[in-house]
Amino acid sequence: MADSQTNSAWATLLDVRSPEGGRRRLHDRLAHALRTAIRDGRLSEGAAVPPSRALAEELGCSRWVVTQAYGQLIAEGYLSARVGSATRVSWTPETPGPTPSHPRGRRSPAPPPIRYDLAPGLPDLRAFPRRRWADAVRAVIGSTVHYDLGLPDPAGHMVLRTTLAQYLRRSRGADTHAQSVTVCAGATDGLLRTCRALRAEGITDVAVEHPGWGRLRDAATSAGLRVHPVPVDQDGVSVDALARTPARAVIVGAAHQFPTGTVLSPQRRAHLVHWAREADGFVIEDDYDAEFRYDRHPVAVMQGMAPGRVFLLGSVSKTLSPALGLGWLVAPASMTPSLRAANLVAAAPPVLDQLALATFIDRGWYDAHLRAARRRFRSRRDLLLRTLAAHVPQGRVSGSAAGLHILLHLPDDTDTRGTVRAAATAGLRLSDLDDYRTHRPAEPALVLGYGNISDTEIPPAIALLRDALRPPTATPPPRSTAQRGIQAGIDLPQAL
Repeated sequence: MADSQTNSAWATLLDVRSPEGGRRRLHDRLAHALRTAIRDGRLSEGAAVPPSRALAEELGCSRWVVTQAYGQLIAEGYLSARVGSATRVSWTPETPGPTPSHPRGRRSPAPPPIRYDLAPGLPDLRAFPRRRWADAVRAVIGSTVHYDLGLPDPAGHMVLRTTLAQYLRRSRGADTHAQSVTVCAGATDGLLRTCRALRAEGITDVAVEHPGWGRLRDAATSAGLRVHPVPVDQDGVSVDALARTPARAVIVGAAHQFPTGTVLSPQRRAHLVHWAREADGFVIEDDYDAEFRYDRHPVAVMQGMAPGRVFLLGSVSKTLSPALGLGWLVAPASMTPSLRAANLVAAAPPVLDQLALATFIDRGWYDAHLRAARRRFRSRRDLLLRTLAAHVPQGRVSGSAAGLHILLHLPDDTDTRGTVRAAATAGLRLSDLDDYRTHRPAEPALVLGYGNISDTEIPPAIALLRDALRPPTATPPPRSTAQRGIQAGIDLPQAL
């Protein structure tokens, strides 16, 4: 650790004033102040304290006062000093003891580490294109002009907005231009901005798909909108049920609904656009997992059918990494002024990151990454389906045509919550479909993500899933004396 530099923070940190009526000497007061800062954790173990001469100058006292205080704390074990090195804190507060809920001081055992992750929501983080992204960042650092380093445009840098508009037109069939694109921190951020704009326009109710992603509901609620769940069937969101709500806006996953994996049918798309026009409302299209379609080319966005009635949300969280914090929002032209006015304090992502993404797309690296990712995910999905068919035959799979997750439907008597707990104990992370429902229907199911798990990890992960689905073994009846001498055979599961 580098030696700490003395600054005025030390005068603030150390209160060496004499208490009212007190007669303690200055070096005792300094030792007390340092001791208190160490005990409170404000000075952590290993932190260097200032040289005695520098601290004396900072506090306006003699060097002797500081050396006396340091010497006292060294003797007490709070500080340690070595020749040629800084004086450092050598004491750390004790960790809190067991809470009274654990009798006799026993702690609950720590949960085991997760070895295999079948939860949805992440791409293949191992395959993040580090070299290409680094090239894009270097190109931006070398070419950025000085005024790009000033205060950012809240709507995003025009270079990225132009690039995104071109990309969405050619790859997603969107009807857009740079002026209608807003750069945001991700799809959830884009939804929050949209809901604020709708609220400013007097829209108070929004519908969401059920089951659905909880963060979308939370974003709408935090913007002051009332949320109405609308069921999803094999053709997507039920527009008839939507029409029975007071909502004038609806959030849908048209290309790949989460978590059911359904694709909004052509008839439902037309019906939904008709509803928006009749209700003077809007569709908020979450373009979730749209790039990963395995049975045919990705379905184009609804926004291209009715750009005046559809907001389009997208991000690179499921294609590159959520750590980048980069997404986009395409708004109808009539709503763009309200969108800007309702989000004056919203911060755009860092400009250099925006320009790096624009470079990454313009040079064709994003398209190449998506092509490779589709091949990899298609192969991994096929492996997952084969493994499930062989070792979890009681399950039925749906939603496998696109995206990075599937639904595993299970028999009615399956305790999915117990399965998730048992799997976690064995080191496997699973997601219960009930976590995305507002009420529990009859059929239990698990949401299995395969984006961030390697191919070699799928067989052992499904072996743990199979074991977690088995009901607990009943306690066997007492054996007779003759039976006690017989070694019982053990039926072990076959290795995958």
